[in-house]
Amino acid sequence: MLSIPALIVVLVVVFYLFSSIKILREYERGVIFRLGRALPQPKGPGLIAVFRPFDQIVRVSLRQEVLEVPPQDVITRDNVTIKVNAVITLRVLDPAKAVIEVANYVYQTSQFAQTTLRSVLGEVELDGLLSHRDALNQRIQSIIDQRTEPWGVKVVSVEVKQVDLPESMLRAMAKQAEAEREKRSKIINAEGEFAAAQKLVEAGDLLAAQPITLQLKYLQTLTDIGTEKNTTVIFPLPMELLALLNRFTPPTPPPVQKNSPLQEQK
Repeated sequence: MLSIPALIVVLVVVFYLFSSIKILREYERGVIFRLGRALPQPKGPGLIAVFRPFDQIVRVSLRQEVLEVPPQDVITRDNVTIKVNAVITLRVLDPAKAVIEVANYVYQTSQFAQTTLRSVLGEVELDGLLSHRDALNQRIQSIIDQRTEPWGVKVVSVEVKQVDLPESMLRAMAKQAEAEREKRSKIINAEGEFAAAQKLVEAGDLLAAQPITLQLKYLQTLTDIGTEKNTTVIFPLPMELLALLNRFTPPTPPPVQKNSPLQEQK
């Protein structure tokens, strides 16, 4: 049988071995530092052995992380002051670089995102910011991704979340939108009047080419008037009779010019 000191040593060794076993989840990797030097390859997932105090482990998650950039005061190219915040999605591709190359990759990415957001949005006008947000998001993403690539961190997406405009700018934009709607309304009305005028011209040409159609239109108008409940009495007069009367009407004689007093003295 083992003596008590030997049994204590065995129990200590067994406890040490059990405490050296670590379990890493599927999305976790462990960067092992052995005597201060990082091992070539991160460990995990599953069971790994970390022999303290010679080994130290730093757990790194490979899942996507969402980082919210706090609101930034941005002056656009057309001198409009706005507040803009954004949401950044990133993930770690190289756990060793994310631990060795940077102290805190989340904090560093947040700082670079703030400066990049102000510099990129300050180069565009307000209308371009509101209408071309997708292109600006891709540009900001590419710039931040170039800065985080040496750390083994990939910026998946950047989305400008909210743009807060001053009250004066909101009122000006509302007036502009109202003026634009009124402009479109006037254009539509003018196009409708122009089309109606064209149709009237075509109808006039058709009636002039076919006189019988004018007579039919005249009779249809009389029928429409007769269907109404009114006391108006309509006597239809043929258009040919009016033309005949105009033909036999004698011309009006010119006015007689009287001689002036000077001519009578002569």
